[in-house]
Amino acid sequence: MKKPKLLLLVLFQNLKDADPYYARTPAPPLPGILLAGMTPPIVEVEVLHEMVRPIDYETDADFIAISFMDYLSPHAYDVAERFRKLGKPVIGGGKFATTHPDEVQPHFDSILVGEAQNVWPQMVRDLVAGTLKPRYTAEPMPSLEDIPPPRYDLVEKTFTVPVVTEASRGCPHPCTYCQLNINRLPYRMRPVADVIRDLRATQTLPWYRRKMAMILDNNLGGNLQNAKALLKEVAKLDFWGIGTQFSIECLRDNEFVDLLAKAQCRMAFLGMESLSDKSLAGVKKRQNKVREYKESFDKLHRRGILTFTGLMFALDEDTNEYYESLPERLDEVGTCVILPSISIPIYGTPWYQQVIREDRLVDPDISHYEGDHLVFRHNHLSDDEIYAAYKRVNRIFYSWSNIIRRWWRFMKKQTRQEPPILFLRRLFLTSFIYFKLSIFQRHHAQHRVFPALSSRSNSGEGERSETMTRAA
Repeated sequence: MKKPKLLLLVLFQNLKDADPYYARTPAPPLPGILLAGMTPPIVEVEVLHEMVRPIDYETDADFIAISFMDYLSPHAYDVAERFRKLGKPVIGGGKFATTHPDEVQPHFDSILVGEAQNVWPQMVRDLVAGTLKPRYTAEPMPSLEDIPPPRYDLVEKTFTVPVVTEASRGCPHPCTYCQLNINRLPYRMRPVADVIRDLRATQTLPWYRRKMAMILDNNLGGNLQNAKALLKEVAKLDFWGIGTQFSIECLRDNEFVDLLAKAQCRMAFLGMESLSDKSLAGVKKRQNKVREYKESFDKLHRRGILTFTGLMFALDEDTNEYYESLPERLDEVGTCVILPSISIPIYGTPWYQQVIREDRLVDPDISHYEGDHLVFRHNHLSDDEIYAAYKRVNRIFYSWSNIIRRWWRFMKKQTRQEPPILFLRRLFLTSFIYFKLSIFQRHHAQHRVFPALSSRSNSGEGERSETMTRAA
Protein backbone atom coordinates (compact mmCIF):
# COMPACT_ATOMS: atom_id res chain seq x y z
CA MET A 1 0.00 0.00 0.00
CA LYS A 2 1.36 3.42 -0.99
CA LYS A 3 2.43 5.68 1.86
CA PRO A 4 0.87 9.12 2.21
CA LYS A 5 3.20 11.96 1.27
CA LEU A 6 4.38 14.83 3.47
CA LEU A 7 5.77 17.99 1.86
CA LEU A 8 8.11 20.04 4.07
CA LEU A 9 8.27 23.65 2.88
CA VAL A 10 11.09 25.93 3.99
CA LEU A 11 9.98 29.43 3.00
CA PHE A 12 12.22 32.17 1.70
CA GLN A 13 10.07 34.46 -0.44
CA ASN A 14 8.47 37.60 0.93
CA LEU A 15 4.74 38.13 0.38
CA LYS A 16 5.36 41.66 -0.90
CA ASP A 17 7.69 40.65 -3.73
CA ALA A 18 6.41 41.70 -7.13
CA ASP A 19 8.54 39.06 -8.86
CA PRO A 20 10.02 35.75 -7.72
CA TYR A 21 13.53 35.95 -6.31
CA TYR A 22 15.75 32.96 -5.72
CA ALA A 23 18.92 33.04 -3.64
CA ARG A 24 22.27 32.00 -5.04
CA THR A 25 23.29 30.52 -1.73
CA PRO A 26 25.73 27.58 -1.49
CA ALA A 27 24.01 25.61 1.30
CA PRO A 28 20.41 24.90 2.37
CA PRO A 29 18.97 25.95 5.73
CA LEU A 30 18.83 23.13 8.26
CA PRO A 31 15.16 22.93 9.44
CA GLY A 32 13.61 21.08 6.48
CA ILE A 33 16.11 18.25 6.13
CA LEU A 34 16.52 17.96 9.91
CA LEU A 35 12.75 17.59 10.30
CA ALA A 36 12.79 15.03 7.49
CA GLY A 37 15.38 13.03 9.42
CA MET A 38 13.08 12.98 12.46
CA THR A 39 10.04 11.88 10.44
CA PRO A 40 8.85 8.31 11.08
CA PRO A 41 8.82 6.08 7.98
CA ILE A 42 5.03 5.95 7.80
CA VAL A 43 5.08 8.74 5.22
CA GLU A 44 7.02 9.57 2.08
CA VAL A 45 8.86 12.88 2.52
CA GLU A 46 9.74 15.68 0.12
CA VAL A 47 11.61 18.84 1.12
CA LEU A 48 11.13 22.02 -0.91
CA HIS A 49 13.41 24.99 -0.29
CA GLU A 50 11.70 28.05 -1.68
CA MET A 51 15.01 29.84 -2.04
CA VAL A 52 15.85 27.62 -5.03
CA ARG A 53 12.48 26.49 -6.47
CA PRO A 54 8.88 27.68 -6.43
CA ILE A 55 6.10 26.16 -4.36
CA ASP A 56 4.11 23.57 -6.29
CA TYR A 57 0.47 24.04 -5.31
CA GLU A 58 -0.45 21.08 -7.52
CA THR A 59 1.76 18.71 -5.53
CA ASP A 60 0.58 15.17 -4.93
CA ALA A 61 1.49 15.53 -1.24
CA ASP A 62 -1.28 14.68 1.22
CA PHE A 63 0.06 16.82 4.07
CA ILE A 64 1.99 20.08 4.25
CA ALA A 65 4.38 21.37 6.93
CA ILE A 66 5.77 24.91 6.71
CA SER A 67 8.88 26.28 8.43
CA PHE A 68 9.21 30.07 8.37
CA MET A 69 10.87 33.04 10.03
CA ASP A 70 9.14 36.10 11.47
CA TYR A 71 9.27 38.35 8.40
CA LEU A 72 7.82 35.55 6.28
CA SER A 73 4.75 35.05 8.45
CA PRO A 74 2.31 36.88 6.10
CA HIS A 75 3.60 34.77 3.24
CA ALA A 76 3.34 31.60 5.36
CA TYR A 77 -0.28 32.40 6.21
CA ASP A 78 -1.08 32.87 2.52
CA VAL A 79 0.62 29.59 1.56
CA ALA A 80 -1.20 27.74 4.34
CA GLU A 81 -4.55 29.17 3.30
CA ARG A 82 -4.07 28.08 -0.31
CA PHE A 83 -3.22 24.52 0.68
CA ARG A 84 -6.05 24.33 3.24
CA LYS A 85 -8.53 25.39 0.57
CA LEU A 86 -7.29 22.39 -1.42
CA GLY A 87 -8.21 20.17 1.54
CA LYS A 88 -4.65 19.48 2.68
CA PRO A 89 -3.88 19.64 6.44
CA VAL A 90 -1.13 22.19 7.12
CA ILE A 91 1.29 22.34 10.08
CA GLY A 92 3.28 25.46 10.97
CA GLY A 93 6.53 25.68 12.89
CA GLY A 94 9.78 27.53 13.41
CA LYS A 95 11.06 30.23 15.75
CA PHE A 96 8.21 32.66 15.07
CA ALA A 97 5.58 30.03 15.83
CA THR A 98 7.47 29.24 19.03
CA THR A 99 7.73 32.84 20.25
CA HIS A 100 4.27 34.00 19.09
CA PRO A 101 2.09 30.85 19.03
CA ASP A 102 -1.25 32.61 19.65
CA GLU A 103 -0.70 34.82 16.63
CA VAL A 104 0.29 31.91 14.39
CA GLN A 105 -2.27 29.32 15.56
CA PRO A 106 -5.37 30.52 13.62
CA HIS A 107 -3.64 30.15 10.26
CA PHE A 108 -2.79 26.43 10.53
CA ASP A 109 -4.47 23.15 11.34
CA SER A 110 -1.73 22.58 13.90
CA ILE A 111 1.45 24.27 15.09
CA LEU A 112 4.61 23.02 16.75
CA VAL A 113 5.84 25.20 19.61
CA GLY A 114 9.45 24.69 20.70
CA GLU A 115 12.13 22.25 19.56
CA ALA A 116 10.87 19.44 17.37
CA GLN A 117 12.96 16.39 18.24
CA ASN A 118 10.67 14.87 20.90
CA VAL A 119 7.37 16.14 19.48
CA TRP A 120 7.51 15.86 15.71
CA PRO A 121 7.31 12.06 15.37
CA GLN A 122 4.03 11.99 17.34
CA MET A 123 2.65 14.87 15.27
CA VAL A 124 3.27 12.88 12.10
CA ARG A 125 1.63 9.78 13.54
CA ASP A 126 -1.42 11.83 14.59
CA LEU A 127 -1.48 13.52 11.19
CA VAL A 128 -1.66 10.18 9.39
CA ALA A 129 -4.23 8.80 11.86
CA GLY A 130 -6.47 11.87 11.48
CA THR A 131 -6.14 12.79 15.16
CA LEU A 132 -4.00 15.89 14.79
CA LYS A 133 -4.27 18.31 17.74
CA PRO A 134 -4.25 22.10 17.23
CA ARG A 135 -1.01 22.59 19.12
CA TYR A 136 1.98 20.52 20.22
CA THR A 137 4.30 22.10 22.77
CA ALA A 138 7.78 20.79 23.46
CA GLU A 139 9.37 20.85 26.89
CA PRO A 140 11.52 23.99 27.40
CA MET A 141 14.94 22.36 27.02
CA PRO A 142 14.68 18.88 25.55
CA SER A 143 17.76 16.72 25.31
CA LEU A 144 19.98 17.23 22.27
CA GLU A 145 21.19 13.63 22.35
CA ASP A 146 20.37 11.11 19.62
CA ILE A 147 18.75 13.57 17.20
CA PRO A 148 18.61 11.73 13.85
CA PRO A 149 20.91 13.03 11.09
CA PRO A 150 19.46 15.34 8.42
CA ARG A 151 18.18 13.85 5.15
CA TYR A 152 20.89 15.06 2.79
CA ASP A 153 19.40 12.97 -0.01
CA LEU A 154 16.42 15.35 -0.10
CA VAL A 155 18.51 18.50 -0.73
CA GLU A 156 18.04 20.04 -4.18
CA LYS A 157 21.01 19.67 -6.52
CA THR A 158 21.10 23.46 -6.89
CA PHE A 159 22.87 23.67 -3.53
CA THR A 160 26.65 23.27 -3.80
CA VAL A 161 26.99 22.12 -0.17
CA PRO A 162 24.15 19.78 0.87
CA VAL A 163 25.84 18.58 4.09
CA VAL A 164 24.71 20.86 6.93
CA THR A 165 24.27 20.18 10.63
CA GLU A 166 24.49 21.83 14.06
CA ALA A 167 26.72 21.23 17.07
CA SER A 168 24.99 23.50 19.57
CA ARG A 169 21.95 25.68 20.15
CA GLY A 170 21.79 29.17 21.57
CA CYS A 171 24.45 31.76 22.33
CA PRO A 172 25.87 33.02 25.64
CA HIS A 173 25.77 36.70 24.63
CA PRO A 174 22.92 39.17 25.42
CA CYS A 175 22.86 41.19 22.16
CA THR A 176 19.59 43.12 22.36
CA TYR A 177 18.64 42.74 18.67
CA CYS A 178 18.96 38.94 18.63
CA GLN A 179 15.92 36.68 18.41
CA LEU A 180 17.64 34.20 20.74
CA ASN A 181 17.14 36.72 23.54
CA ILE A 182 13.34 36.88 23.27
CA ASN A 183 12.97 33.83 25.50
CA ARG A 184 16.54 33.22 26.52
CA LEU A 185 17.71 29.64 27.02
CA PRO A 186 21.10 28.40 28.21
CA TYR A 187 23.72 27.56 25.62
CA ARG A 188 23.53 23.82 24.94
CA MET A 189 25.78 21.40 23.07
CA ARG A 190 25.11 18.21 21.18
CA PRO A 191 27.36 15.21 21.85
CA VAL A 192 30.42 15.41 19.63
CA ALA A 193 29.86 11.82 18.47
CA ASP A 194 26.36 12.73 17.23
CA VAL A 195 27.68 15.64 15.18
CA ILE A 196 30.38 13.47 13.62
CA ARG A 197 27.73 10.84 12.83
CA ASP A 198 25.74 13.52 10.98
CA LEU A 199 28.77 14.56 8.95
CA ARG A 200 29.34 10.93 7.98
CA ALA A 201 25.70 10.22 7.05
CA THR A 202 26.33 11.03 3.39
CA GLN A 203 26.24 7.60 1.78
CA THR A 204 23.32 8.57 -0.49
CA LEU A 205 25.27 11.46 -2.03
CA PRO A 206 27.71 11.32 -4.95
CA TRP A 207 31.31 11.44 -3.67
CA TYR A 208 31.91 15.01 -4.83
CA ARG A 209 28.91 16.27 -2.81
CA ARG A 210 30.32 14.76 0.39
CA LYS A 211 33.49 16.86 0.41
CA MET A 212 32.21 20.11 1.96
CA ALA A 213 29.98 20.80 4.94
CA MET A 214 28.49 23.63 6.98
CA ILE A 215 28.06 23.63 10.75
CA LEU A 216 25.16 26.05 11.11
CA ASP A 217 25.39 26.98 14.79
CA ASN A 218 24.50 30.43 16.03
CA ASN A 219 27.83 30.34 17.85
CA LEU A 220 30.07 27.30 17.56
CA GLY A 221 32.43 28.85 20.11
CA GLY A 222 29.86 29.39 22.83
CA ASN A 223 31.77 26.73 24.77
CA LEU A 224 35.33 26.70 23.47
CA GLN A 225 36.34 23.43 25.08
CA ASN A 226 33.48 21.61 23.38
CA ALA A 227 34.20 23.37 20.08
CA LYS A 228 37.85 22.31 20.25
CA ALA A 229 36.89 18.70 20.97
CA LEU A 230 34.57 18.73 17.95
CA LEU A 231 37.14 20.31 15.61
CA LYS A 232 39.70 17.66 16.56
CA GLU A 233 37.26 14.98 15.40
CA VAL A 234 36.23 16.87 12.25
CA ALA A 235 39.92 17.06 11.32
CA LYS A 236 39.92 13.25 11.04
CA LEU A 237 37.23 13.35 8.33
CA ASP A 238 38.03 13.62 4.66
CA PHE A 239 36.58 17.07 3.96
CA TRP A 240 37.96 19.50 1.43
CA GLY A 241 36.45 22.33 3.43
CA ILE A 242 33.90 23.26 6.08
CA GLY A 243 32.20 26.52 7.03
CA THR A 244 30.93 27.60 10.40
CA GLN A 245 29.84 30.57 12.52
CA PHE A 246 31.08 31.87 15.85
CA SER A 247 31.55 35.14 17.71
CA ILE A 248 34.69 37.19 17.17
CA GLU A 249 36.10 36.95 20.69
CA CYS A 250 36.74 33.22 20.07
CA LEU A 251 39.66 34.29 17.88
CA ARG A 252 41.57 35.44 20.96
CA ASP A 253 42.18 31.72 21.56
CA ASN A 254 45.00 30.71 19.21
CA GLU A 255 44.42 26.99 19.77
CA PHE A 256 40.84 27.39 18.52
CA VAL A 257 42.14 29.09 15.36
CA ASP A 258 44.71 26.35 14.79
CA LEU A 259 42.05 23.66 15.18
CA LEU A 260 39.78 25.44 12.70
CA ALA A 261 42.59 25.24 10.16
CA LYS A 262 43.30 21.57 10.90
CA ALA A 263 39.58 20.79 10.47
CA GLN A 264 39.81 22.31 6.95
CA CYS A 265 37.65 25.30 7.83
CA ARG A 266 37.51 27.50 4.73
CA MET A 267 34.86 30.05 5.68
CA ALA A 268 33.90 31.61 9.01
CA PHE A 269 30.82 33.79 9.45
CA LEU A 270 31.39 36.39 12.17
CA GLY A 271 28.95 38.86 13.68
CA MET A 272 31.12 41.94 13.26
CA GLU A 273 28.00 44.16 12.92
CA SER A 274 29.74 47.53 13.36
CA LEU A 275 33.07 49.32 13.36
CA SER A 276 31.80 51.72 16.03
CA ASP A 277 32.43 50.76 19.64
CA LYS A 278 29.56 53.04 20.70
CA SER A 279 27.12 51.31 18.36
CA LEU A 280 28.23 47.88 19.58
CA ALA A 281 27.81 48.93 23.20
CA GLY A 282 24.34 50.28 22.38
CA VAL A 283 23.13 46.75 21.52
CA LYS A 284 25.17 45.08 24.30
CA LYS A 285 27.54 43.37 21.88
CA ARG A 286 30.38 43.85 24.33
CA GLN A 287 32.30 40.77 23.21
CA ASN A 288 33.36 42.65 20.06
CA LYS A 289 36.37 44.98 20.23
CA VAL A 290 36.89 46.98 17.04
CA ARG A 291 40.61 47.37 17.74
CA GLU A 292 40.94 43.56 17.53
CA TYR A 293 39.22 43.09 14.17
CA LYS A 294 42.22 43.38 11.85
CA GLU A 295 44.48 40.99 13.76
CA SER A 296 41.60 38.55 14.32
CA PHE A 297 40.78 38.44 10.62
CA ASP A 298 44.45 38.14 9.70
CA LYS A 299 44.75 35.07 11.95
CA LEU A 300 42.11 33.35 9.84
CA HIS A 301 43.35 34.61 6.47
CA ARG A 302 46.88 33.35 7.08
CA ARG A 303 45.41 29.88 7.60
CA GLY A 304 43.28 30.02 4.46
CA ILE A 305 39.98 30.78 6.21
CA LEU A 306 37.73 33.37 4.57
CA THR A 307 35.98 35.92 6.78
CA PHE A 308 32.29 36.55 6.02
CA THR A 309 31.09 39.25 8.41
CA GLY A 310 27.73 40.74 9.31
CA LEU A 311 27.46 44.53 9.04
CA MET A 312 24.44 46.37 10.45
CA PHE A 313 23.27 49.85 9.46
CA ALA A 314 21.01 52.17 11.50
CA LEU A 315 22.26 51.17 14.92
CA ASP A 316 21.26 53.90 17.34
CA GLU A 317 24.76 55.37 17.81
CA ASP A 318 25.56 55.50 14.08
CA THR A 319 26.37 58.91 12.59
CA ASN A 320 26.98 60.34 9.12
CA GLU A 321 30.66 60.76 10.02
CA TYR A 322 30.86 57.04 10.77
CA TYR A 323 29.20 56.18 7.45
CA GLU A 324 31.55 58.46 5.53
CA SER A 325 34.59 56.62 6.85
CA LEU A 326 33.07 53.13 6.70
CA PRO A 327 34.33 51.96 3.25
CA GLU A 328 37.91 52.91 4.15
CA ARG A 329 37.67 51.31 7.58
CA LEU A 330 36.29 48.09 6.11
CA ASP A 331 39.30 48.02 3.84
CA GLU A 332 41.62 48.57 6.81
CA VAL A 333 40.24 45.72 8.92
CA GLY A 334 40.42 43.50 5.85
CA THR A 335 37.29 41.34 6.00
CA CYS A 336 36.80 39.32 2.81
CA VAL A 337 33.00 39.48 2.40
CA ILE A 338 30.31 41.47 4.21
CA LEU A 339 26.65 40.69 4.75
CA PRO A 340 25.11 44.17 5.00
CA SER A 341 21.67 44.66 6.52
CA ILE A 342 19.57 47.41 8.01
CA SER A 343 19.06 46.73 11.71
CA ILE A 344 15.70 45.25 12.67
CA PRO A 345 13.89 45.51 16.00
CA ILE A 346 12.61 41.93 15.81
CA TYR A 347 9.29 41.40 17.61
CA GLY A 348 9.87 40.53 21.24
CA THR A 349 13.59 41.29 21.45
CA PRO A 350 14.93 43.68 24.11
CA TRP A 351 15.69 46.21 21.37
CA TYR A 352 12.13 45.98 20.02
CA GLN A 353 10.82 46.72 23.50
CA GLN A 354 13.11 49.77 23.67
CA VAL A 355 11.92 51.09 20.30
CA ILE A 356 8.30 50.65 21.38
CA ARG A 357 8.92 52.45 24.68
CA GLU A 358 10.46 55.35 22.80
CA ASP A 359 7.58 55.42 20.27
CA ARG A 360 9.95 55.07 17.31
CA LEU A 361 8.35 52.20 15.38
CA VAL A 362 7.02 53.62 12.08
CA ASP A 363 6.40 50.49 9.99
CA PRO A 364 4.43 47.62 11.59
CA ASP A 365 4.45 45.52 8.39
CA ILE A 366 6.36 42.44 9.54
CA SER A 367 7.15 41.45 5.95
CA HIS A 368 9.57 44.41 5.94
CA TYR A 369 11.58 43.03 8.87
CA GLU A 370 14.11 41.28 6.63
CA GLY A 371 17.05 43.68 6.75
CA ASP A 372 16.33 45.64 3.56
CA HIS A 373 13.82 48.12 5.09
CA LEU A 374 14.13 50.72 7.81
CA VAL A 375 11.12 50.19 10.07
CA PHE A 376 11.88 52.56 12.94
CA ARG A 377 12.79 56.22 13.38
CA HIS A 378 16.49 56.71 14.03
CA ASN A 379 17.59 59.06 16.79
CA HIS A 380 20.01 61.07 14.64
CA LEU A 381 19.65 60.14 10.99
CA SER A 382 16.91 60.38 8.36
CA ASP A 383 15.80 57.40 6.29
CA ASP A 384 17.47 58.92 3.23
CA GLU A 385 20.80 59.28 5.03
CA ILE A 386 20.75 55.65 6.16
CA TYR A 387 19.67 54.30 2.77
CA ALA A 388 22.30 56.44 1.02
CA ALA A 389 25.03 55.07 3.30
CA TYR A 390 23.80 51.51 2.83
CA LYS A 391 23.83 51.93 -0.94
CA ARG A 392 27.21 53.68 -1.03
CA VAL A 393 28.98 51.06 1.08
CA ASN A 394 27.51 48.23 -1.00
CA ARG A 395 28.54 49.89 -4.27
CA ILE A 396 32.10 50.55 -3.14
CA PHE A 397 32.68 47.25 -1.36
CA TYR A 398 31.20 45.15 -4.17
CA SER A 399 32.69 46.97 -7.14
CA TRP A 400 34.48 44.47 -9.37
CA SER A 401 37.82 46.17 -8.79
CA ASN A 402 37.48 45.84 -5.01
CA ILE A 403 36.26 42.25 -5.24
CA ILE A 404 39.36 41.32 -7.25
CA ARG A 405 41.68 43.34 -5.01
CA ARG A 406 40.39 41.67 -1.82
CA TRP A 407 40.74 38.25 -3.40
CA TRP A 408 44.35 38.90 -4.33
CA ARG A 409 45.12 40.28 -0.87
CA PHE A 410 43.62 37.16 0.71
CA MET A 411 45.62 34.87 -1.60
CA LYS A 412 48.90 36.59 -0.71
CA LYS A 413 48.32 36.31 3.04
CA GLN A 414 47.94 32.53 3.11
CA THR A 415 50.82 30.50 4.48
CA ARG A 416 51.52 26.97 3.24
CA GLN A 417 51.79 24.20 5.81
CA GLU A 418 50.72 21.28 3.62
CA PRO A 419 52.02 19.54 0.46
CA PRO A 420 51.87 21.71 -2.70
CA ILE A 421 48.92 19.81 -4.22
CA LEU A 422 46.82 20.31 -1.09
CA PHE A 423 47.84 23.96 -0.91
CA LEU A 424 46.70 24.46 -4.50
CA ARG A 425 43.42 22.74 -3.68
CA ARG A 426 42.99 25.11 -0.74
CA LEU A 427 43.61 28.15 -2.99
CA PHE A 428 41.12 26.91 -5.56
CA LEU A 429 38.46 26.11 -2.97
CA THR A 430 38.76 29.41 -1.09
CA SER A 431 38.65 31.28 -4.41
CA PHE A 432 35.49 29.43 -5.39
CA ILE A 433 33.81 30.19 -2.05
CA TYR A 434 34.96 33.82 -2.09
CA PHE A 435 33.56 34.57 -5.54
CA LYS A 436 30.38 32.60 -4.86
CA LEU A 437 29.66 34.71 -1.76
CA SER A 438 30.77 38.01 -3.30
CA ILE A 439 28.75 37.58 -6.47
CA PHE A 440 25.64 36.64 -4.50
CA GLN A 441 25.95 39.70 -2.25
CA ARG A 442 26.61 41.97 -5.25
CA HIS A 443 23.63 40.48 -7.10
CA HIS A 444 21.37 40.80 -4.07
CA ALA A 445 22.25 44.46 -3.61
CA GLN A 446 21.92 45.43 -7.27
CA HIS A 447 18.82 43.44 -8.19
CA ARG A 448 16.84 43.35 -4.96
CA VAL A 449 17.88 46.12 -2.56
CA PHE A 450 18.80 49.08 -4.78
CA PRO A 451 15.57 48.99 -6.86
CA ALA A 452 13.55 48.86 -3.64
CA LEU A 453 15.46 51.84 -2.25
CA SER A 454 14.86 53.82 -5.43
CA SER A 455 11.17 52.96 -5.33
CA ARG A 456 10.86 54.14 -1.73
CA SER A 457 12.71 57.34 -2.53
CA ASN A 458 10.48 58.07 -5.53
CA SER A 459 7.35 57.44 -3.45
CA GLY A 460 8.41 60.11 -0.98
CA GLU A 461 8.93 57.69 1.91
CA GLY A 462 12.34 59.19 2.62
CA GLU A 463 10.90 62.69 2.78
CA ARG A 464 8.17 61.52 5.18
CA SER A 465 10.69 59.91 7.49
CA GLU A 466 13.01 62.93 7.40
CA THR A 467 10.11 65.18 8.38
CA MET A 468 9.26 62.83 11.26
CA THR A 469 12.89 62.87 12.38
CA ARG A 470 13.07 66.67 12.42
CA ALA A 471 9.76 66.85 14.26
CA ALA A 472 11.02 64.41 16.89
